[in-house]
Amino acid sequence: MPDETKPEAAKEDAAHSRDEVALKLMQFIAVTTGYGKGATNAAGFSGKVSKTPEEYAEALIQLFEKCRAVVARPLLEK
Repeated sequence: MPDETKPEAAKEDAAHSRDEVALKLMQFIAVTTGYGKGATNAAGFSGKVSKTPEEYAEALIQLFEKCRAVVARPLLEK
């Protein structure tokens, strides 16, 4: 029947939804904290070197993977 959904399709939709939530979480963290950008230009001497675009992208990918792991965890019952 067209109204019935297959279990595989439901699992794919749930995984897709979790990835979307993880992406939104990653975006929120990255924007609010400046995660992965490295040093910012500041007055005076700074010993840190800014990250290359590749290093910045790698940091964001790692953050996304962490967010996916958090979103995939089952909720703890109280």
